[in-house]
Amino acid sequence: MTNTAARTATLALVGDRSPNVVSHTRVPLLLDALAERDRLVLDAYWIPSEDAAAEGAVRGFDAVWVLPGSPYRSEAGVLAAIRAAREEGIPFLGTCGGFQHALLEFARNVCGLTGTAHAENDPDAEDLLIEPLACSLVGHEAAVALEPGSLARSVIGAERTVERYHCAYGPSRHLDTLRAHGLRLSGHDEGGQVRVAELPGHPFFLATLFQPELSGDGSRPHPVVRALARAAVEHAGRAARLPA
Repeated sequence: MTNTAARTATLALVGDRSPNVVSHTRVPLLLDALAERDRLVLDAYWIPSEDAAAEGAVRGFDAVWVLPGSPYRSEAGVLAAIRAAREEGIPFLGTCGGFQHALLEFARNVCGLTGTAHAENDPDAEDLLIEPLACSLVGHEAAVALEPGSLARSVIGAERTVERYHCAYGPSRHLDTLRAHGLRLSGHDEGGQVRVAELPGHPFFLATLFQPELSGDGSRPHPVVRALARAAVEHAGRAARLPA
């Protein structure tokens, strides 16, 4: 007999919630669709970027999603949430600004590139990891090629996908160093620019410059969003089985 019981997990939505950010307004629709279509119930809590800087802000959650809406009010808070998810094995998704800051956190705290910066936050910095794109992707759709054997390709189920963007910044420098320290840059646009990153060995760590939350009308969650929900539920299940 198929088990149709809904499975529940907690989700930290990290970002400065605003009705003017389309991604933020999509979240309730996606949560409803996940519950109704996939029986994946996410008990979601918004954590403003300033609050995310507090010790243990995302500890105890089954997943962390750093949403678009940069520049964040607290870069440090967003980086702290990403670091906690990475180090503590909490399923993580970063989209748009979340992707950019996931790379920045990894560069600083894993690669030792402590001087790297995001041009949107610190345009005069000498070492910009995240720079203005040669051609802004705001409002654009573009193809992304996904590497064989990657989490991204497994989740999306295709070697190529067309996705929506709303950004003007992307990674350019130190990419070989990121790779050498274990970050897999698993998706690229037609010009070879990095659009997806993931962390092998982590239960679920995926970051996309594109915005899967903007796919369709919100009634059918993008495979990336659905995969995060499943990873969250699996995390909740593992936590429930741990001895008290």
